[in-house]
Amino acid sequence: MTYQEVVEKVRTMFGSADVSNIREHLAYQFNITGEGAGAFYVEVRDGKMFIEPYEYHDCDAAFTCSADLLFKLAAGKADPVASVLMGKLKVEGSIDKAMHIKTFLAAHKG
Repeated sequence: MTYQEVVEKVRTMFGSADVSNIREHLAYQFNITGEGAGAFYVEVRDGKMFIEPYEYHDCDAAFTCSADLLFKLAAGKADPVASVLMGKLKVEGSIDKAMHIKTFLAAHKG
């Protein structure tokens, strides 16, 4: 899987999330390792979501993991806490704001 394919899959996964009720600004950087490596960001502002293939240096939280793990987390096939404890997922920044990512993942799981 290429970096562009990873970004497009994330757009598909998170794109159906209803963020219209989220009024605070949230900015996440995803650092993908291994196959499809690269960085992209997910930003929520004014009740809308933006996913762009760029780094976001002033983000609220940064996640570092493989694309495979990100997709497993989104599908509910991997536990985020266990992933952190096993060193497969690194989370930096505001844990409180990082927890909002559950909104996007829940939308994908349906």
